[in-house]
Amino acid sequence: MALDIFTAGLGWTVTLVLLAVSLASSFITAAFGIGGGAIMLAVLATLLPAAAIIPVHGLVQLGSNAGRAGILLRHLHPGVMVPFLIGAVIGVAMGSALFVQLEPAHIQIGVGLFILWSIVSRPPAFMRQSAAYAGGFSSFLTMFFGGTGPFVAAYVKTLQLDRLSHVATQATLMTLQHLLKTIAFGLLGFAFSQWAGLLVLLIVAGFLGTILGRQVLTRINERQFRLVLSAILGVLALRLIYAGAADMIGQRFGEGSGV
Repeated sequence: MALDIFTAGLGWTVTLVLLAVSLASSFITAAFGIGGGAIMLAVLATLLPAAAIIPVHGLVQLGSNAGRAGILLRHLHPGVMVPFLIGAVIGVAMGSALFVQLEPAHIQIGVGLFILWSIVSRPPAFMRQSAAYAGGFSSFLTMFFGGTGPFVAAYVKTLQLDRLSHVATQATLMTLQHLLKTIAFGLLGFAFSQWAGLLVLLIVAGFLGTILGRQVLTRINERQFRLVLSAILGVLALRLIYAGAADMIGQRFGEGSGV
């Protein structure tokens, strides 16, 4: 059937689930600044072939963040854009050159610990003042780990922006990062054309979620926004640490049992 081009061979049941998650995850990120990308990544990891998870997630997040950045463009904090972009170009280039199966468990635990630290402590001056470091390190990680939105959000949080500027700036930085990542995976040979129909639907659903989430963002007060943002970051960080530790334990148990 002609409509099957929109399912990428996954079937309509899976496609409808992914559309619902794309809408919901974009709503969460637009309303609270973070969280949706990690949710989307977790669902994709259970429903997509392993080789497609990070490239598809990257392009979906590119569309979602671009829509969010466009809607909130007048609230953008522009001073961090150029250094972040320079760092991101270097990070993606290094990640592409070293595109191998690193130990994801170590990356998960490290990023999770950093996020927890950013919540309970004030990062040092060099981190607060260096969008280039944030762009380079997170963009390198995104080539292997995928969901580095919490890391970028932790950096943006140190800028002490109001809630609209925070979400606008976070969305724009992530748009730059996901654009570079998508280009890199295309050059590495990933066949995005096979997923084109599904990607279009997911991006449209994500944009609708962004519109709905913006209504919440404009109504929540600054104190509520900070509390919710810290809570979401904390939950995501604990999830990363738990997943990384579980993987490490599972690997050791498998090796020890001769599996």
